Amino acid sequence: MRNDYKTVKGLGEREIVISKSRFIAYVNRAESEEEAIEFIESIKKLNSSATHNCSCYMIGENDQIQKANDDGEPSGTAGVPMLEVLKKQGLKDTVVVVTRYFGGIKLGGGGLIRAYGKATTEGIDAAQVVARKLHHVMKISIDYTWLGKVENEIRSSQYTLNEIQYAENVEVLVDVLKDDEENFTNWVTELTNGQSTITCIDKKFVEFVI
Repeated sequence: MRNDYKTVKGLGEREIVISKSRFIAYVNRAESEEEAIEFIESIKKLNSSATHNCSCYMIGENDQIQKANDDGEPSGTAGVPMLEVLKKQGLKDTVVVVTRYFGGIKLGGGGLIRAYGKATTEGIDAAQVVARKLHHVMKISIDYTWLGKVENEIRSSQYTLNEIQYAENVEVLVDVLKDDEENFTNWVTELTNGQSTITCIDKKFVEFVI
């Protein structure tokens, strides 16, 4: 299982005009090929009168699913340059559609490659790139007398206090980076003079906008 990777936060849309042609980039997260295809079809339906709806996507922990479609543009001038932008930025689980409304001026092969690449970059900026980092949800079980100190120390630390559950003992849930679990456990143990029970109860990805 991957510990951290980059993708987009969500749907982004951006339009640019080059030599009177409108290029509208739509970028979204897709965690399966089915999601990517569904998104592409929705954009094609939205822009059914467009000259071209070119697309690409890259999905999977090891980028094992990669597709590019020129949708009628000269071979290699649209989908592949769009996919190369995803590769260059290191984005995973991402789908892109660039819709073109032809403005009457031909751009040539090099012009098309630059236009579709630029539109894709603009769309990614609109969608926002995020780093997704694997965290362990750590449960600290302590006596109520320790709550004030533990809560204050965690809130002023690099760790994220997730929830406090009040039962026979207090249970404090904290998000901790996977690679920092041992340091966290040692820190809390020292903080509570060994009077705490610390266990990992879940795993989840936490997103940070880059």
